[in-house]
Amino acid sequence: MSEIELVTLDEIKAARKRIAGAVRRTPLIQVGPTQRPAMEEGTLSLKLECLQVTGSFKARGATNKVRSLNASDVARGLVTASGGNHGLGVAYAGWCARTRARIYLPRPVPRAKAEKLHRWGAATDYVGEVWDESNAAALRAAELEGLAYVHPFADRAVIAGQGTVGLEMLEDDPAIDTAIVAIGGGGLIAGVATALKALKPSIRVVGVEPRGAATLHDSVKAGRVVELPEVRTAAVTLAAKRTDPFTFEHVHRNVDNILLVTDDEIRDAARWLWFELGLAVELSAAASLAVLRTGRYAPHKNERVSAIVCGAGTDGME
Repeated sequence: MSEIELVTLDEIKAARKRIAGAVRRTPLIQVGPTQRPAMEEGTLSLKLECLQVTGSFKARGATNKVRSLNASDVARGLVTASGGNHGLGVAYAGWCARTRARIYLPRPVPRAKAEKLHRWGAATDYVGEVWDESNAAALRAAELEGLAYVHPFADRAVIAGQGTVGLEMLEDDPAIDTAIVAIGGGGLIAGVATALKALKPSIRVVGVEPRGAATLHDSVKAGRVVELPEVRTAAVTLAAKRTDPFTFEHVHRNVDNILLVTDDEIRDAARWLWFELGLAVELSAAASLAVLRTGRYAPHKNERVSAIVCGAGTDGME
């Protein structure tokens, strides 16, 4: 896969200019004293993408993609498949561009997500049990109706948009030693890792997946994209059976390690975020904390760790 041309730092910087004014610069907060520390050693900061417009980082990539399209493509309308957050990002980008958007959702996605999509003016269809099945329906609609398809993770503009998270992290704290990022299809970690490694080659990037959806973990181990026979996780926005070769290559080259956590461990981390910091997050957003609370990633005494809290929600407290 060496012939694949990765997204560049220049593309990520251009994305930041393109989406300026449409997305929020979210805070990077230092986690000070807590009743139950998230980790035994080191210091921890959290990048709060749960405070992003639409409730997750996905608004960045979707907005960059839509603003990269020509006007006639945008006017025909947008379509995608999503566990919810990318759909909200596309719905928001469509709302900003004053065009229609249709979002195909896997059936397990909470109805509250569909209601939020409707409030941004998007139409929704529930198809399949996992994202891959919903995506097949979205691709059919794009072909039959001439809609502009916005892939959630295998797209240069989307990955570049997500990479703007990494730019902000190092601007706010250039001393970060390790960044921890949850993985679904891989678009967030692909963009963030690309930005971080370009700006600070010594930084360590650690990915986190649910044990029941170890898509990138298994692919990196195999040295190629593999498709899982099934996914079993309550963290529906991390439940992709297969990544894409383009996204995989970014992860393969720029991510140092991928660790696995259970749904119960993710749930415990979500409750920690609520109890200690008052953050209401979806399960997926707590995966980066779970790997620290379990000690599966154990920082050394002086290590500066930053974890991305990628999405708002309430299912993490159920």
